[in-house]
Amino acid sequence: MSFAAVEEALAPHRLAVMGGFHTDERDGAPPGAGTLLLVGPAEPGFWAHVTAEPEFADGGAEPMDRWSARVLGAVAADLGATALFPFGGPPWPPFIAWALKSGHAWSSPVELLVHDGAGLFVSYRGALAFPGRLDLPPPGRRPCDSCEGQPCRAACPVGALTPAGYDVPACRAYLATPAGQDCMTRGCAVRRACPVSRSYGRLEAQSAFHMEAFAR
Repeated sequence: MSFAAVEEALAPHRLAVMGGFHTDERDGAPPGAGTLLLVGPAEPGFWAHVTAEPEFADGGAEPMDRWSARVLGAVAADLGATALFPFGGPPWPPFIAWALKSGHAWSSPVELLVHDGAGLFVSYRGALAFPGRLDLPPPGRRPCDSCEGQPCRAACPVGALTPAGYDVPACRAYLATPAGQDCMTRGCAVRRACPVSRSYGRLEAQSAFHMEAFAR
């Protein structure tokens, strides 16, 4: 199995490898796993693709998670891998720790994960664990280190998400106000402030979908 073959299998589903690493006994990966690849939306084009899938038309709950489980489960079966997901627990797989080890995601100045391609819009639909050690591309560079002004630090309109931490109750309270509808419909102002986020190609409709789930 090659890294290129994994990318080829994911591409028709508008998914991409968002990073990966060779595992050891401390990672919480499945027994026998040698390589773990994190998988997320390939932009632009992901939202149009996924919302045309059956899970978004059948009226059932959690269409994104059900689609992810079906598609990544099938890809894993074809490639001889094990599919793992950041939902369906507990117990929860340690996706944040995996992301930080992946070579393409880091802690941002506001402590959210930041990705070298997706910025603060990084998300993972799942992971693929392979029994062998796949050849991996070189790691990326933390974009915050060269980000002039680091606008994410001051972007939250109510100061709920700053380098000092995340005040979740204040965030939720703001989202319930008329002023908070900008974040609800366009996505978190802090995530949008990241220059890498702005170049990623994620549609506001997808951000609104996730914001609605968060605000429930």
